[in-house]
Amino acid sequence: MKLVSKTAIVTGAATGILGEIQGIGGATARLFAREGANVVVTDINDDLGQRTADEIRSEGNNALYLHLDVRQENEWTTVIHKTVSTFGSLDILVNNAGTGTEARQTVEHTTVEIWDGQMDVHAKGAFLGIKHSIPEMRNVGGGSIVNISSIHGIVGTSTVTAYQAAKGAVRILSKAAAIQYANDNIRVNSVHPGYTMTPTMEPILSSQPDVVRACLKEVPMGRFASADEIAHGIMFLASDESSFVTGAELVIDGGVTAQ
Repeated sequence: MKLVSKTAIVTGAATGILGEIQGIGGATARLFAREGANVVVTDINDDLGQRTADEIRSEGNNALYLHLDVRQENEWTTVIHKTVSTFGSLDILVNNAGTGTEARQTVEHTTVEIWDGQMDVHAKGAFLGIKHSIPEMRNVGGGSIVNISSIHGIVGTSTVTAYQAAKGAVRILSKAAAIQYANDNIRVNSVHPGYTMTPTMEPILSSQPDVVRACLKEVPMGRFASADEIAHGIMFLASDESSFVTGAELVIDGGVTAQ
C-alpha cells in the first residue's frame, strides 16, 4: 500500500457511494483509503459525505467526514485542527471541491456573480486550503498538495469564461506554492482532467446528447475518463512515488490537449 500512515484531506469528496457514478473527489477518497491513508472526507453535502465516509469505514479503512465550505476560512481552520487532533498529522491535501460549468458565457455575458462564484470556490478555496495546510505539513517534515484544475485551465474555449479563469488561477497558484515551499519538502502539483464521467456529467448524457457528441469528437481516445482514472493520477502525485515532482501539471485527457 502506497499511503500507509499518511493522513489526507480531500475536498468535494461526497461522491464516493458504491453503485453510483462516482465523482473525482469520492473516487480519490476511496482509493486513498484502500492504499492505507487516514482519509478526511469533506464537502457541503453532509448526507452524501457521511455516507461516503461510512462506506469507507465499513471496508475496514479509516475515514472521517467533516463539513467544509472551502470559501470559508474559519471552516478550513476547524477542519485542519480536527484532522490533526484525530489522526496526529496532515500529510496530503487534495483541493478538489468545485462548482459546475453551467454558466456557459462569453466575457461580455459573464456577470460579476458568475465570475465571483467560480473564483470563490476554485481559486479562493484552493488558496485557503494551501495556506492553512502548510504549517501542519511543515511540522511533520513535508507533504503533498494536489490541486484539481482542468484542461480548461490550460487551453481556451468559446464559453465557460469564468470557469476557465478560475481553473487557470489554480494552475498558476500551484506553481507559485511549489516554488515557495520546496525547501520545506512540501510538493504542490496540479491535475488537469479532460472530459470525465462524473455525477455532473450523467444528466447531460440524456438531456444534451449533442453536447456529448461534440465533446467526444475532441477526444482522440474516443471516450470519457472515469473518475477512478483521474484518482490514480492524483494518488501518484500524493504518494512518495512522485517525491521529486513539484510544480508540475498532470494532464489526463485522452489526448485532447495534444492536438
